[in-house]
Amino acid sequence: MAATELKLCLVRRRDERQHYGLAASCLRELRDKACGILSIDKTGEPITLVLAEDGTIVDDEDYFLCLPPNTKFVALAKNEKWSSKSLDSGTAQLSAATDEVDCGVEKWKQLARQLKDDLSNIILMSEEDLQVLIDVPYSDLAEELAQSQTKIQVLQDTLQQVLDRREEERQSRQLLELYLEALKNEDSILSKVAESETVPRKEMDEVDTCASHAGTSAKTALSDQILAALKEKPAPELCLDSQDLELVLKEDTEALALALRWDKHKAEALQQACDQELSKRLQQVQTLHSLRSTSKVKKTLPWGDWPSSKRKK
Repeated sequence: MAATELKLCLVRRRDERQHYGLAASCLRELRDKACGILSIDKTGEPITLVLAEDGTIVDDEDYFLCLPPNTKFVALAKNEKWSSKSLDSGTAQLSAATDEVDCGVEKWKQLARQLKDDLSNIILMSEEDLQVLIDVPYSDLAEELAQSQTKIQVLQDTLQQVLDRREEERQSRQLLELYLEALKNEDSILSKVAESETVPRKEMDEVDTCASHAGTSAKTALSDQILAALKEKPAPELCLDSQDLELVLKEDTEALALALRWDKHKAEALQQACDQELSKRLQQVQTLHSLRSTSKVKKTLPWGDWPSSKRKK
């Protein structure tokens, strides 16, 4: 990307929902414009820009240039920290704020009952469900699960570790994708002249293909919430729960591609990633059940045998 080319970005303050559209050619210019439009004092320490969807700090010009247009940022002033409670994703915007308030309390109790039935359900939960349980006060969760606050703290530390591992895996995949994309761009420069002669023919084929697909029903059994997560989340298979993963796998590939406005190969790759993630989770559950059977525990995993965690909430 040329230094003078502008990238469209969306910025907001940490505790605000409204985004402001900005165009910037570099990260420094985006910081300056963000301070102006968000009324942040420029004389203090420079603001920190993080990705709204997961809190990744964007402090490298090359990384900024690799981000797609209309990426959403949160501007953090001095002493401000990003929190998952202010998570800005497509799934959060699909439900009204009033519904979130009404359902929030009841949701954590439902999730807590799932853990009470079987602790291995932790593996099958979505990232959003894990965060809901992490945010519940110790005393409330202890009362619901009939356990001591000390054991509940260990439980929430375990939930945080599961969430952290998924985030680490997501970041590793993003770095790999950036590396592979860089290699692809390097190869494309060398073969651009040779391929230019075949471009018109390929474009005609694509037009014919799109025309034939247009007659295909774009209806899908997936909810708008799942589709939004698939389109907007990096490595979306990590944030979905196991039931949603099964729905994605059962979906017709062509219908999924049309619903997401992707090509068929990309939709197939997504379904393959969901299949691998679901298989991994089910294997982990089977392993836990096997260990539980070996230790002759009938109902739940032993609360008292959890390893203590040094990780702070």
